[in-house]
Amino acid sequence: MLQKIPPFFRNFYVATALALLVWMTFFDANNFIAQFRNLAKLTELQREIDYYSTQIDTIRADQHEVLGSDRLREKYAREKYLMKKPTEDVFVVVDSLNEPLEK
Repeated sequence: MLQKIPPFFRNFYVATALALLVWMTFFDANNFIAQFRNLAKLTELQREIDYYSTQIDTIRADQHEVLGSDRLREKYAREKYLMKKPTEDVFVVVDSLNEPLEK
């Protein structure tokens, strides 16, 4: 039976390397499949880090604008939250070019 195995595979080092490769591919807790999944999750989390970093920069810029001075705070509140003084009226203009025309 040992004669049926090619001589290349009867070498101790080749057999050990093949056994280690099979073990690392399928049976180990850190197998290649799990490593690939972890790499995919890492890239997804890196994209989330980039997204939230840009969001943090945007929020910090808005915070600087709001906390800068009273005039800027009032301007920000009027534009972003449509706030008004008690003696004035606010008119909101909506761009209707993006809506389909009714026939």
